[in-house]
Amino acid sequence: MSAGTTGNDDVYSTSDATWTVDADDDGTTAAQGTGSDDHDDTGDTGAHDAAAGDDMTDDRTGSATTAAADSPPAGSPSGATNQARSGKKRDKRAGRATRPQGAAANPGEPDGQEARSGSGTSAPAGETGTKRPTGRPAVTQQPVVLRAHGLVKRYGQTLAVDDVDLEIRKGSIFGVVGPNGAGKTTTLSVLTGLLRPDAGTVTVLDHDVWSDPTAAKRAMGVLPDRLRLFDRLTGAQMLFYSATLHGLDGKTARSRSADLAEAFGLGDALGRPVADYSMGMSKKIALAATLIHSPRVLVLDEPFESVDPVSATTITDILRRYTAGGGTVVLSSHSMELVQRTCDSVAIIVGGKVLAAGTMAQVRGRRSLEDKFVELAGGRPVAESMEWLHSFSG
Repeated sequence: MSAGTTGNDDVYSTSDATWTVDADDDGTTAAQGTGSDDHDDTGDTGAHDAAAGDDMTDDRTGSATTAAADSPPAGSPSGATNQARSGKKRDKRAGRATRPQGAAANPGEPDGQEARSGSGTSAPAGETGTKRPTGRPAVTQQPVVLRAHGLVKRYGQTLAVDDVDLEIRKGSIFGVVGPNGAGKTTTLSVLTGLLRPDAGTVTVLDHDVWSDPTAAKRAMGVLPDRLRLFDRLTGAQMLFYSATLHGLDGKTARSRSADLAEAFGLGDALGRPVADYSMGMSKKIALAATLIHSPRVLVLDEPFESVDPVSATTITDILRRYTAGGGTVVLSSHSMELVQRTCDSVAIIVGGKVLAAGTMAQVRGRRSLEDKFVELAGGRPVAESMEWLHSFSG
């Protein structure tokens, strides 16, 4: 494909919002990039953390003052209006409106504390307030799309992956963090079938990575840590090659190449050899090639390395739109702040072992992910014997 190919009118005929995720097991498809309300914005970890990590519901019962503030007095104009609307009779002996036990003061409106707690029941007669529920509405768990069990990988005497178990669910952005040499890259390489484990199993959408590699790898898009690109190709040629390698026709390949180039800010560079790209541009063209066939699971090793903040924001937005459409992302990064902001689930790997895994709120608790990571990784070493650093040469 020549550099001039991207100038054809049909290249921009479709947008990334028209891409579809491969058919689900039930035969249905999910549109990517649509921003559907059917899924939570997994990138908005602050909202998840507030809901899942800060269980500080107030169990105290409401006071008479609170109940009076929530329900206007029966003798007030607003109270009379409410009584007229509700059609309830006034009890002259009690001097206030009566209502059956369990009924709300105003039809369609919760009574007292119920308006804040979201409870569907009313306060029993004679009580001044209701107890706020401590639980949250049940959320249906998404199915597991990538599962690892008992993974072990040795390099001679070095145990790089030590009995690793992971479950990654549909629609999530799952972060893998750990110190240098902790086994993150080896673990991701085993998950994607690039390395064969000494023990354990990996399944992707119920396809075993080793006994059914074709089906498993067809569902994945993989960005390895050490980029090995066909750098004598132009950016456009590389995207076209990646698309056709995954079975896309030429027209779809050119259309999606144009969409990705625009999204990643590579439009002006498509006609240049990849060898002339900077490290950040190489990372973006590799990520675009990983996305072009619209896989159901993305496994990205250090996707933000050497990428400028503007491009990192763009990549994050693309990943959020991708998961909103039903895709799943597994990524590793050394940036704790970026992982905390981007991912909704995380695993901390140290010495080849998973020391903590779960939702972001479960893993970090009330601390930052960086603080939790430093605690599990062994704390901050202090170089007390390096006083010579203060005796400057020259």
